[in-house]
Amino acid sequence: MRNLYLLIAFSVFFISCNKKNEATESFKYTNDLITETSPYLLQHAHNPVNWKAYNQETLDKAKAENKLIVISIGYSACHWCHVMEKESFEDETVAKLMNDNFVSIKIDKEERPDIDHIYMTAVELMTGKGAWPLNCITLPDGRPIFGGTYFTKEEWIKALTELSTMYKTNPQKAIDYADKLADGIKRSELITVTDKKADFKNSDIITAAKLWQEQLDFKDGGFAGSTKFPMPGALNFLLRYSEQNDDKQIKQYLETTLAKMAFGGIYDPVGGGFSRYAVDTKWHIPHFEKMLYDNAQLVTLYSDAYLATKNELYKKTVYETLNFVEKELMAPNGAFYSSLDADSKNVSDKMEEGAYYVWNKKELQSLLKADYPLFADYYTITDDTMWENQNYVLFKTQPDNDFAAKHKLSIAELDVKVRSWKGILLNARSKRERPTLDNKTLTS
Repeated sequence: MRNLYLLIAFSVFFISCNKKNEATESFKYTNDLITETSPYLLQHAHNPVNWKAYNQETLDKAKAENKLIVISIGYSACHWCHVMEKESFEDETVAKLMNDNFVSIKIDKEERPDIDHIYMTAVELMTGKGAWPLNCITLPDGRPIFGGTYFTKEEWIKALTELSTMYKTNPQKAIDYADKLADGIKRSELITVTDKKADFKNSDIITAAKLWQEQLDFKDGGFAGSTKFPMPGALNFLLRYSEQNDDKQIKQYLETTLAKMAFGGIYDPVGGGFSRYAVDTKWHIPHFEKMLYDNAQLVTLYSDAYLATKNELYKKTVYETLNFVEKELMAPNGAFYSSLDADSKNVSDKMEEGAYYVWNKKELQSLLKADYPLFADYYTITDDTMWENQNYVLFKTQPDNDFAAKHKLSIAELDVKVRSWKGILLNARSKRERPTLDNKTLTS
């Protein structure tokens, strides 16, 4: 019996040590970001990169050590920020290169939009485009000399190696480039003061709108390009323009755009609310993070569109989006949180983009039973619309009136079915691992 007790005690001790080792391994590194409050910065607090927060002490350190600075900017819900972290910032080889040759600073773009604006302008001047993650290499005084968005591990190592070597062997070359870029940034933000009286003419707005039409996608809605951003501010301008000038072509364009966005996978038909953007021209596959500011602007857009047209689809979209915001992004004190992440844990307990939102055919058949064929036609589940890993992103291709007529249903009957489907899927989805919430409240 005594031996049995010893065996149990040893087993408990072994399991306990193992769990401690696992915990220690998962937090093998800790850097200065551990004292920050931003969810995005805390996500990087256990990287092997010796990240610093943006403050005077860090800037003074770079000057004192005469080291180039890595300025890396992102936000909690940014999928490609997570990808670059996993590939590069969690890699010990990359971390050693950064720690030996650079002072590395992590910035939450939502916490410091002023700093983000400066380096975004620099990257746009250098590359012609900008996005997040935003990565800049600067002189010890903070003036940028190189920048871009997402880099693969190989690209990042190459850039770091070449820039650190150049600064050590030919620092004047880096300084000269920084001077020119700084001048370019100043010029790009130059505002010319005029004492002329403002003379607003409707013809100027009409001319601007006509020029803008070259960038519009009249077939699939939104703006031309391989990806689709909602651009609610721009669409709201076009809505007002089309109403004030009775421009029927733009009215039809807006009808197409607003319907495609509300029908598309960019809109969550189960829980409501819009994702950041679609990665295809048909609004089907979204970049799954949900931002408060996107949804706020889209509520305004669809509300104004409903006032102008009385289209019930727009009203429904407004109410469902507001319900999503209240349920998912509203704090107990009435303030609002920033965003929901694109990534969450899948059935294999691994982080995966869109895992919370997508469905496979067997799961849907099991949940919806006899209603599945009708559901599959309503949400366009076919072999051609399958996304990744045998999963589907729900989206519609036809208005409810057309669908109801096709299946010999009344609108009331269809509405009952759709409500039932949403309830079933919402209940099933509530059992999944939820995406991470960025619980910052932005008051700017």
